[in-house]
Amino acid sequence: MKTTKLNNCELEITEIGLGCMSMKGDFKSDKMILDAFLDGGGNFLDTADLYLKGENEKELGRMLKDKRNSIILASKGGNQWRSDGSGWDWNADPKYLTECVDNSLNRLQTDYIDLYQLHGGTLNDDLEGVFEVFEQLKDQGKIRAYGISSIRPNVIRKVLDIAKPATIMMQYSPLDRRPEEIAFPLIATSETKVLTRGSFAKGLLIDKSADDYVDSTQAEVKEVREIIANSKLLPEAFLIRFGLVQPAVASLVIGTSSVEQVKKLMYAYHQNEEISEDLFKKISSKIPINKYSQHR
Repeated sequence: MKTTKLNNCELEITEIGLGCMSMKGDFKSDKMILDAFLDGGGNFLDTADLYLKGENEKELGRMLKDKRNSIILASKGGNQWRSDGSGWDWNADPKYLTECVDNSLNRLQTDYIDLYQLHGGTLNDDLEGVFEVFEQLKDQGKIRAYGISSIRPNVIRKVLDIAKPATIMMQYSPLDRRPEEIAFPLIATSETKVLTRGSFAKGLLIDKSADDYVDSTQAEVKEVREIIANSKLLPEAFLIRFGLVQPAVASLVIGTSSVEQVKKLMYAYHQNEEISEDLFKKISSKIPINKYSQHR
C-alpha cells in the first residue's frame, strides 16, 4: 500500500488507516480485524480516549505490545467524560490535554504516540496554548506529531495561521463534499495533510438502507447510490478513489467490524487504481456538491 510522509516528522502513513472506533471491545475478534489490516499492508491506526471511555486504547495497548515499532498510532483528546458517565463535555484546556496524553500513553502501554490530535475545536479555544503544549510534548518525546480533527473552515483557517499541524481530520464522501469549497484548497497551500473519516458514509452508499445524511434526504442518498451502482464499479473502490484523488488527502480512516470487511477494503483499495480518470470524472460530475452554512 502506498504511503504519505507527514509534515515536520518522519512518519509515513498508509493511504488507508484503520478507524478503531468501530471495534466493540471483544479482544479476540478485534485482534483478528487488526491483524488482517496489518497483513493487508496497512500501518496507520486511529483511536481516541473518548472511544469506549478509554477501553479502546487499553485494548490496542494489549494488541500492539509486539508490533509497536511497525505501526503508526494516532489518538485524540479534548472530550472529557462526566464523572457520572452520562456523556462528555468539550475541554481544550492545555493543562487538561497534557493529562490526556499521559493517560493515553498509560492505556496504550507505549512511551510515545505517533500522532496526537485535538478532538474538535472552536474559535473560543486557546489554540495557541494547545499547540504550544503539543510542541512541548514533542520535545519530551511523548508525541511525534500533532494535528486537529475539525470540519469547521473558520477553525481550520485559524489553526493554519498559528501552527503547522501534520494533519487535519475531517468528514468527506460523495454525500459530504463540503471540504471541497474552502478546507481542501486552503490546506493544499500548506504542508499539512488531510485525514478523512466517513468515506463510506456509514455504508449508505454500499449496502445499508437509504437514510438522511448531512444535507441529503433519503431520496437524495438513494439517487447518489444509484449513480455509483450504475457505473458497475465496486462501490468501495469508487469511494476510496473519491477521497484519495484530493491532493490534500493523505489517508482515509475507515472502520471495519469484521475480517471479511477488512479483506474487501483491501481489495477495493487496489481496485480503485484501475478506475479510469474519465470514468471517475463522469460519475463525480453527477453527484451534487454541498457547502458549509456555518463556521465559515
